[in-house]
Amino acid sequence: MAVTAQQSAVDTARDRVRATWTAGDFGRIAVGYERGAAEFIARLQLRAGERVLDVACGTGNLALPAARAGAKVSGIDIAPALVAQLAARAAAAGLAVDAREGDAEALPFADGSFDTVVTMFGAMFAAHPQRAADELLRVTRSGGRIAMATWTPDGFIGRMLKVIVGYVPPPAGVPSTLLWGDPRVVQERLGAGVAELRFERRPMVLAYPFSPEQTVELFRTWYGPTLRAFAALDEERQRALFSDLVRLWTEHNTAGPDATRVESEFLEVVASRA
Repeated sequence: MAVTAQQSAVDTARDRVRATWTAGDFGRIAVGYERGAAEFIARLQLRAGERVLDVACGTGNLALPAARAGAKVSGIDIAPALVAQLAARAAAAGLAVDAREGDAEALPFADGSFDTVVTMFGAMFAAHPQRAADELLRVTRSGGRIAMATWTPDGFIGRMLKVIVGYVPPPAGVPSTLLWGDPRVVQERLGAGVAELRFERRPMVLAYPFSPEQTVELFRTWYGPTLRAFAALDEERQRALFSDLVRLWTEHNTAGPDATRVESEFLEVVASRA
């Protein structure tokens, strides 16, 4: 019975993550930092034919530039609609990308299948972070690389997520996703599986062609974590959360009243697989 109860808890957590990322349309959000994602891939200097896996790939912010660089790319995401968008974008661009639905905590690939495994603001949202870390390690060949981009607790998106959690706390026992933005935690989770770890704090620009208030409405409508947070609140609390988010975006906006440009710090992790 203990095993059954444990598996039930895992399934419940996985279902919650899937529900979060199938809500809305993350592609409308991800377009705001396509350039930064392409720069992340460029820094890896991928080789032609290199086997690359994009975990929690979304609509392809990493997978597509990796394929353009000549890599042999697979992308996996828990949300089928995002996988379909990636497949459509790859086909339209004439790029070969193996896009499939799957879970970061149970990757459907053999041990050591990839030379480089990447994830940008993706695997950090897995319900069981150590399971996700173990899977990243498992599918990376010895001598290969794991490259991660994770929001830091003190960066803009970190602050935004903290505002949301202030209204809708996570379920008991679920660790903060922002722990992935702490180098010490990353080192603990990847552990002896890596021979070398490099960390760099970098800015990611989020740019949208409308006001901060409209940007908050965009996130409220299409960004799964924000959409589900609003859905959990009554009307009065929804108004309060909306107001707090507009204030946050406005305070950090550098584009003027009719556009939005915000810099958010992220932690870039490059690990060499032992």
